[in-house]
Amino acid sequence: MRIIAITNQKGGCGKTTTAINLAASLSTNNRKVLLIDLDPQSHATLGLNIKASLSIYNTLSKIAHQKAKLDDIIQNISPDFDIAPSSIILSTLEQELAGEIGREARLRDTLNNFKGNYDYVLIDCPPNLGILTINAIRASNEVIIPVEASRFSLEGLDQLISIVDLVRDRLNHDVKYKVLVTNFDSRLAHSFKMLDKIKLGYKDTLFSNIIHVNVKLKEAQNHGSHIFSYDKYCRGAKDYFSLSREIITQEKTPLPLLGLEKKMKELLKKELPKFTEIVFSVSAPDAKEVYLAGEFNNWQTNDDSRMMQNNGTWSKKLNLKFGKYRYRFIVDGDWIEDTKNPLKEVNPYGSVDSLVEVNAKI
Repeated sequence: MRIIAITNQKGGCGKTTTAINLAASLSTNNRKVLLIDLDPQSHATLGLNIKASLSIYNTLSKIAHQKAKLDDIIQNISPDFDIAPSSIILSTLEQELAGEIGREARLRDTLNNFKGNYDYVLIDCPPNLGILTINAIRASNEVIIPVEASRFSLEGLDQLISIVDLVRDRLNHDVKYKVLVTNFDSRLAHSFKMLDKIKLGYKDTLFSNIIHVNVKLKEAQNHGSHIFSYDKYCRGAKDYFSLSREIITQEKTPLPLLGLEKKMKELLKKELPKFTEIVFSVSAPDAKEVYLAGEFNNWQTNDDSRMMQNNGTWSKKLNLKFGKYRYRFIVDGDWIEDTKNPLKEVNPYGSVDSLVEVNAKI
């Protein structure tokens, strides 16, 4: 279970928009996602049109009139996408925890005792650096920092990174952060100047995908839904879909279970004659890493789907059964189609997947 805090003390940077739509996008990639609204303003809860008598406050507070487990407050949004809602009373929790030992680990302890079967837990933080934000960072191993292409956002970014470093050093808790450029207006030359500054200062911790200004994202929140149920073909949906795919490429695949190794070899001996060997290749001489993902591997990007490079051309051989499969290449985090293959289909999100057809062996 990957636990990711989404935080920035500066308001209006797309923090909640990212939390909602990234969660929705991960769920469309067959990942089970829980979004925890840890902001007393409850923008994620309101933005998904959720009304709840119990909230995350009832789970984290020891003096709440009605105590509740995390399981008790979770509500479903869409397939594989749930939310733990917030409420204004959560603002009193900072004062409640003020003199308590271990106050920065309340959320972490709650998640450690949580038995929910989720691939991702995303935490939408309040727009400040108080105890709730510290709780979110302490509970997470990853932090996404949405930042606009502006001078003031950059100054706030340095403050937040120092807090992440402080949590790592003082609490001996390893946290990795990545910067996400949001609200990017490609019509302005100033936006590109600031983007170059961000790339220069944070090139090793910057997502390759950026989120462009798109009015549909605001319309979706006003409508009380995420972008994939409001308009899955718009620019905002495509941006968040690409971001989710970039995050999925960072997933770690568990080592094979030792007891299954012998059975797998026996099974392969029986099944292998039914397969056809297909060679995939893509020219990317400047790429650092390239993966092959598609319906044949459930769109996974791991060591098994990594392609090998020879003189700038990346290739991989696969043994595939009879059928038709969608696929794409992932070049340094960017999902691209196979330009050499004329067989293509538009996917449900408006972008194009390449196709490979495997004929039955006689």
